[in-house]
Amino acid sequence: MSLVVADPRSSSAPRRVLAALATSVVLAGLAGCGQVNSGFGGGGTGGGTAQLSADAGAGSQANIASLTEVIQANPSDPNAYNIRGTAHARGGDVKSAIADFEQALRLDPNFHQAWANKGLAYRRMGRFDLAIDAYSRAVAIKPDYDSALVGRGVVRRQLGQIDLALSDFSEAIRVNPRNPAAYHERAITRQSQGDKAGALLDYSAAIERDASAPEPFNARGMLKVENGDLRGALDDFNGALNNDLYFGEAWINRGIVEEQLGDRKDALASCQRGAAIVPTSKLGQDCVRRLTGAR
Repeated sequence: MSLVVADPRSSSAPRRVLAALATSVVLAGLAGCGQVNSGFGGGGTGGGTAQLSADAGAGSQANIASLTEVIQANPSDPNAYNIRGTAHARGGDVKSAIADFEQALRLDPNFHQAWANKGLAYRRMGRFDLAIDAYSRAVAIKPDYDSALVGRGVVRRQLGQIDLALSDFSEAIRVNPRNPAAYHERAITRQSQGDKAGALLDYSAAIERDASAPEPFNARGMLKVENGDLRGALDDFNGALNNDLYFGEAWINRGIVEEQLGDRKDALASCQRGAAIVPTSKLGQDCVRRLTGAR
């Protein structure tokens, strides 16, 4: 019986399932290794790694209104526009976000965080050419801005510019060896090129630097499945779930591995829970049908 699990090689949100073929294991998609996002930082013009966390509250009408009052009181403050742009972006209003980032940059053309935020906003819109330009402007202003390097690398990977993407991720690691996103994104890129050993090392490095992120655990677990290390994979899927109990694909992956290890009762419970969270997952549906004997 071939083992079917879920593949993290897309760093896009929502998490996607891709098909992959291993030596003796069919990987029809190990559930969603989402990227650690780089950008939408609301801070000032100082350094730091800005990261997006989905937050509908940040984009609420009340919060936007409050930030607008700050802008009205400080119309020449670029940081005020950058912060409101961040709130617009987190609330899903990317066009308004870009307008605010552009105003921040009119007031301060060297505001590297606003350039990086603008790059991420354009990437979300699929305007990859403009995204690369914005990220590159951020890097030109602040060459050690690891967040912009990671963001540009992600866009370059999406465009198939693999060598340039790897260069960006490696440079981000060089300037900030503690950045888990840089290792995570380089791992995804290496894995996509068949460098499983390098990807495994990078996923582990990402976990060492941020053990609270579920995606690297899930991704590393998938690689361990490919290497035949089912027990190790199970530990990693549990690690992902310890960080996010609503990571449906990790539940499905755990269930599939538990099935292979002969624990059908726990496998069914895991797959059922995963399928409830991700009802569109064919892997989850197939797992539940297989373990219940349903046709």
